[in-house]
Amino acid sequence: MAESAPPRRRARTVLALLVIAALLAGGAFAALKYNYDAAGPADHTVRVQVRAGDTLHSVFSRLSALGGLPHPRAVELYLRLTGAQPRMEIGVYDIPPYSSPAQIVRMFQEGRVVLDKLTVVEGSTFAQFLAELDADPDIVPSLRGKSDAAIMAALGHPGQKPEGRFFPDTYSFSPGTTDLTILQMAYQEMAKELAKVWRERSPGLPLASPYQALILASMIEKETGVADERARIAGVFINRLRRGMRLQSDPTVIYALGTRYHGALYARDLEVKSPFNTYLHAGLPPTPICLPGLASLLAAVHPDKTRDLYFVATGKGGHHFSRTLAEHDIQLRKYIRQLRRDRLAEQTHTPGRTQ
Repeated sequence: MAESAPPRRRARTVLALLVIAALLAGGAFAALKYNYDAAGPADHTVRVQVRAGDTLHSVFSRLSALGGLPHPRAVELYLRLTGAQPRMEIGVYDIPPYSSPAQIVRMFQEGRVVLDKLTVVEGSTFAQFLAELDADPDIVPSLRGKSDAAIMAALGHPGQKPEGRFFPDTYSFSPGTTDLTILQMAYQEMAKELAKVWRERSPGLPLASPYQALILASMIEKETGVADERARIAGVFINRLRRGMRLQSDPTVIYALGTRYHGALYARDLEVKSPFNTYLHAGLPPTPICLPGLASLLAAVHPDKTRDLYFVATGKGGHHFSRTLAEHDIQLRKYIRQLRRDRLAEQTHTPGRTQ
C-alpha cells in the first residue's frame, strides 16, 4: 500500500496549483483588458442605433455584425468582472474608425448621439412649422391629424391659440424624437424670450400684456425684412394704437385670406370679413399672425420715438415713412406707379434678350 504524501508536501502542491490558477486567471483578465482598450477593426464610421429596451448584449451584437466591435462576449465578460454596469442613452451613434470597446462604451454612457437639426424660419406660421415637423423623416409623428386645440392640450396649454407661441430657431434633436418634444422646446423658448423682453420693455406702451406684445411683434415680422426698420415700424403702430387709429396692416389681411391669397392684394381683399382685418377692426388682431423672431420681439417693446403715422413700401426694398396722410398718399401713388412699371417690364421682357 502506497504511502500518502506528507501534509507539508500536499500543502505545497495545492499552493502551487493555486499560484498557477491565479497566473492563468490574471493572464486571462489581462487579455480581456487588452481587448477592451485595443483599437477596433473598423476603418470607417459605423452607425448604430440604441433603442428603448435594448441591452448591452443586443447592441454589442449589432455592432459586431457591422464590423465595429470584435469579440463582443469578451467585452461583456470584462465589464461583468469589473462590476461595471454602463447605461446607454437612447439615440443614433456614429462610432469613429478604430474605436476601442472602452471608447464605444464611454460614448454610450455620455449620450454622444448623432443630432439632426430643424430650422424654424422667422415669420413662419404655426401651420408651416407643423408641415416641417411632419416632413422630417427622423421625427416621430405623434400629432398628425390633430386639431390645434388638441395639440395645445397635449402640450399642457389647453385653451391657448398656437399661432406665435413657438420660437423660430434651429433645434437639435436625436433621430426618433417626437414632434411633441420639439414643439415643447420651441414653446418654452418663446415663453422665456417673451418674458424677458416684457420685463425690460419701454415704459408707457399701450400694450396690456406680453401676449399683446407678441401679436405686435408678429405684425412687425411680416411687415419688413429690413433690420433697421423694425423699431420704426413698431413706433408707427404704437402711435396709431395711442390715437385709436386702425392699424391697416396688409399682412393681417393676408393672414385672414389664408389659402385665398395668391401673391397680390386687391381693394376687395381689404373688405374681407375677419377679426384679423385691421382695415376694418381697430386695435390688434386677436392672435399673432406668425412666429416672430427675437429682433421683432425687441422692436415691439422698444419702439422708436417717432411722429410717423404711415409707411408704404418703396418698391425697391424698405419703406417710406410719413407723418401726414397727404405725404403718405404721394408716396403711395409713387409705389403704385413703380409696381405698374415692374409688371410692364415683366410682360415685355423676352427671355434671353437684354432690355
